[in-house]
Amino acid sequence: MTIDLKGRVAIVTGAGGGLGRAHALLLAKRGARVLVNDLGGARDGKGGSNAAADAVVEEIHAAGGEAMPNSASVTDAGQAAAMVAQAIHQWGRVDILVNNAGILRDRTFAKMDLEDFRTVIEVHLMGSVNCTKAVWEPMRAQGHGRILMTTSSSGLYGNFGQSNYGAAKMGLVGLMKTLAQEGAKYNVHVNCLAPSAATRMTADIMAEEQLAALDPASVAPAMLALVCDQAPNGMIMCAGAGSFECAHITLTQGLYAGTGDDAAEQVLAGLDLIRDRSDERVPLTGLEQSLFEVGRARNSGAVPISAME
Repeated sequence: MTIDLKGRVAIVTGAGGGLGRAHALLLAKRGARVLVNDLGGARDGKGGSNAAADAVVEEIHAAGGEAMPNSASVTDAGQAAAMVAQAIHQWGRVDILVNNAGILRDRTFAKMDLEDFRTVIEVHLMGSVNCTKAVWEPMRAQGHGRILMTTSSSGLYGNFGQSNYGAAKMGLVGLMKTLAQEGAKYNVHVNCLAPSAATRMTADIMAEEQLAALDPASVAPAMLALVCDQAPNGMIMCAGAGSFECAHITLTQGLYAGTGDDAAEQVLAGLDLIRDRSDERVPLTGLEQSLFEVGRARNSGAVPISAME
């Protein structure tokens, strides 16, 4: 199967360099018309310039593709809506949205200014919300859409000094999991990509030999698989250095301790059993946790069967 995006229109945010540039170039190579969005700010989000987006557009044009630049700030819902309107006006539709724009303001939580925490949340989480909201109705109306959220191992597993970034990135997983359910009947698929790549975001936090293996272009194939017509829905894919994995949020079988006065003591004593990953499950929806727990209570006799009906 060859992935062919001819006739498709894509928007990539933060596409002036690094991962976003690699995504935009590959989408264009496979036939998509690409709106290249980049505010052109520094790594911490300050400043702005059209140069980065213009340069990527020129690369796409030089390779025979079709693209146009855009310098909207994803933190501004009005600008995000105007960006989507620009693509629709030019090309008639939007099929693919890659939410890639991001900044870093790393510090330990003890030293972090709350404004820096809030700004990172605004760019990564709310920026993705703003752009997704702008494409959501057009995609539902046309019966086709592919949306990619850029999460991170910092959100999935934590990373020292990145409480703001990690919180935003894990928030995107929750957003994706819900939108994947809401968009399914309209053929709007939503997935997450957790990349490992050598970009200006990681330039001073990884060793040179590690960075040498982490070309952003080695991550872009995962993006392509997650936004093509045959894309999965609700997946968290990890990618780096040509390796591709899937992350899951699981639920263990755990322990039933009841609701008596010693329930907390039973929980504390049973932590090893609660953590035991034997026969763990991957819930398809958040409701499954509640149904599992009530079912266990019923089986224990603590909840009458009539209460379940």
